[in-house]
Amino acid sequence: MAAATAVVSRRGNDQFRGIFSDTWEVTCTLDSAAVADQAAGTDTVTVAGVALGDMVIGMSAGVNEAGLVRRAYVSAANTVTIATTNTTGASVNLASTTVTLVIGRVV
Repeated sequence: MAAATAVVSRRGNDQFRGIFSDTWEVTCTLDSAAVADQAAGTDTVTVAGVALGDMVIGMSAGVNEAGLVRRAYVSAANTVTIATTNTTGASVNLASTTVTLVIGRVV
C-alpha cells in the first residue's frame, strides 16, 4: 500500500449549492505499487475533514490506467482509499501520476 504525497485540497460547496453541505477538490501525487494479475491493491489519501458517508463523486488520473478497475471511497475519518483491481491478464505497474478527487458531503 502506498500513501499519497504532495496533497493539495480545496474545500467549499459553491459548485454544488443545495446538494452537498461541503465539498472537497483534492489533487495529489500517487505512485501506486504494481498489481499482479487477478489481484487487488489499495492506496490512501489523507483529506482533512472527510468522514464516513461522504461520497467520492469522481476521480481522474494523469496516466493510462491500462484496463485496471479503480474506485475511490471514504474509508475512515480524514482518509480516502483508492482500490485497484487487475483483471488484465498481466501484472500492471502504473507510473507516478497526479490524481484528482472530487468529494461531497450530502446535506
